[in-house]
Amino acid sequence: MPELIEAYWPYFLIAMAIGIAVAWFAFVATRRTSVKTDKRDVLDEGAPPAARNQALIDTPAAAASSATAAPEPVAEPAAGTAAPAQGDDLTRIKGLGPKLATLLGTHGITRFDQVAGWDEAEIDRIDSLLGRFEGRIRRDNWVEQAKLLASGNDSDFSDKFGNNQ
Repeated sequence: MPELIEAYWPYFLIAMAIGIAVAWFAFVATRRTSVKTDKRDVLDEGAPPAARNQALIDTPAAAASSATAAPEPVAEPAAGTAAPAQGDDLTRIKGLGPKLATLLGTHGITRFDQVAGWDEAEIDRIDSLLGRFEGRIRRDNWVEQAKLLASGNDSDFSDKFGNNQ
């Protein structure tokens, strides 16, 4: 056997080189997929927006799609009574800030007497429209605060809920 290897070693070397070339071609050269990475940050100039956030940008607002009940029309004040042109300052109610006042205003709620007249069903309906602020009506006791503010009883309101300022 050693005589055979000594006689044909150049052929074994050529066969090994051909085998390595075929293996390289099979595993490396015919690889069709190539991984290209974009090292730019989304904040770099000319960079595309982050793809993971695009689905959130394209979907409609969850509050708009989940609200099934249409808001009821606001009852007009009786003839002869003067209603405030812009309504009451709802932000005087503790737990009701400017964003919630604007949100309530879009649904026609602008006066203390409207909030004071809510029953349990109306609280549930309005609460479902508040989105991430859901639960604030009962937790912060808006109806009782609005009753005191609508009656003009500022001293009782201050005693029970603190100073407005």
